Amino acid sequence: MSEQLGLFGEPEDQEPAKITKQETGPRVQYFDLETQKSADDVGGWGNIHKMGLAVGVVWDSEDQDYFVYEEKDAKKLVDKLRTADLVVGFNVIGFDYTVLQPYSDFDLQEINTFDMLVDVKKLLNFRLSLNHLAQHTLNAKKSADGLISLQWYKEGKIDKIIHYCKQDVEITRDLYLYGEEHGYVNYQSRSGNPLQLEVNWKTSNFIS
Repeated sequence: MSEQLGLFGEPEDQEPAKITKQETGPRVQYFDLETQKSADDVGGWGNIHKMGLAVGVVWDSEDQDYFVYEEKDAKKLVDKLRTADLVVGFNVIGFDYTVLQPYSDFDLQEINTFDMLVDVKKLLNFRLSLNHLAQHTLNAKKSADGLISLQWYKEGKIDKIIHYCKQDVEITRDLYLYGEEHGYVNYQSRSGNPLQLEVNWKTSNFIS
C-alpha cells in the first residue's frame, strides 16, 4: 500500500516543488532603453535627463519573457524594475537611469543594479562598447545604432525601435550570462589582437 502511495503521490508532490524552486530563484531583469532625442538635441551629454523615453525593454528571468514600455508606460517600467532582485544593463547607471529618472519619484540609483560598462571600465581603465564585446564574445552584432533609432522615433516607427531595443537587451543578457558562466569576455586591442578580460559576474555576488 505504501508503495502505491509512493508511485501515485510523489510525482504530484514533487512537481510543485520544482516550480516553487524556480519561482523563488533570483529575479534578474536585463534592461535597455532608447531615447526620443540625441545629445545634440538637448544641448549636450550633461542633459541626458532631457532626452525622453522612446522605448524601454526588460527581459525578466522569472517570467522568461520581454516587457515593452513606451513613454506613456514609464511609471510601469519603473515599477517593473523595482521588482527585480538584480537589474543588469550596459551603461544603465550613467545613461538609462538618468533618462528614466524624470518619470519617477523613486531614486532609481537605489535599485540593486550591475552595470557591465562600469565593471569593464574599472578593469581596463577604458570603455568598450556593447557592440564590440558582443562581436568578439558572442559573434553577435547589433542590427542598428542609436542614431537610426532616433530617426525612427521622428518617423513614428515605434515597432522598429522595439525590435532594435529587444535585440540590445538580448545581447546584454547573453553577454552577461557568458561572462557569468565562463569567467571572461573577449575583446580586441586597438592593434587588432584578440584578448580576454577576466570577469567575476556571478549573480550571487550582487544579491545580498
